Amino acid sequence: MAVLSNEDLINALEKALPEISEEHAEGAISWTPSDWVPWDLGRNFAFLGGDDYVPADSKVSDTVATGLLALLLSKDNLPSFHRVLAIHFPVFSDWRQLVGVWTAEDNRHSLVLRDYLVVTRAMDPVEAENFRRIHVVAGWRQTPEAVADLGPMDVLALLAVHENQCVAFVDSLLAHVEDDTLKQILGKVRTDDAVQAATFQAFLMAGMVADQETTVLAVDRALAGIEHIGSDIADFDDRRDFIADFEDVSTDSAIAAKFAQELKLDSVQELSEEAEAARQRILARAAGQA
Repeated sequence: MAVLSNEDLINALEKALPEISEEHAEGAISWTPSDWVPWDLGRNFAFLGGDDYVPADSKVSDTVATGLLALLLSKDNLPSFHRVLAIHFPVFSDWRQLVGVWTAEDNRHSLVLRDYLVVTRAMDPVEAENFRRIHVVAGWRQTPEAVADLGPMDVLALLAVHENQCVAFVDSLLAHVEDDTLKQILGKVRTDDAVQAATFQAFLMAGMVADQETTVLAVDRALAGIEHIGSDIADFDDRRDFIADFEDVSTDSAIAAKFAQELKLDSVQELSEEAEAARQRILARAAGQA
């Protein structure tokens, strides 16, 4: 099968756009962040005549606080993820509706998580804001070198991996959460991420039809370059141990196994030597052998 140019590949993917958009709409749920914040627990900080945060204010464990902050900072970097997606799928093209819907859905995660953390004083809001500012300024893949080799399938594969990571991360975090309201918030976030993961995976399946060579190589690169949530946060080393087991080789392998199954990689044939090697690496990861 011939390898398509980026333009031809995007045109081929656009044929699947209406169906995938419809599937996304059918799977998505409607919810409003402000509904899920326990506002009655909030009180002013010193600037408005109240009391500033002290460690005793927090009612969550260090593991939960660290996990929430890591997840929040990942969600805060939505502009970076959006810009990478827009390299090949700009909002002023036929992709506008789906890209816009995904962006709006993901944005509400940072809204509800930050409001919950501030209102319940789960952590120092000043410290959290300092982390946010530094993390968002650094961004995700926000240098020319970081995006120079990203084709359209690379972008879709990276986001499919990331959304699956978020699902696994939230599952791990939920195991440590006791507050019912926070459990429900994280459940909403998880549902969104699962739907978004399925959407990006659907484009990978469309890519297998249009250009299986490019798609297999892109999936292999995305899996090989997995960055665990929180691993790129500056000055976070003293906290990272609290969430060290939220993602590991087993969660990476589970994502690879999911892709291998959905893309039917065990039966793909007629690949180049390079792509066949990539396929074998994906299957090895899926089996926990890499």
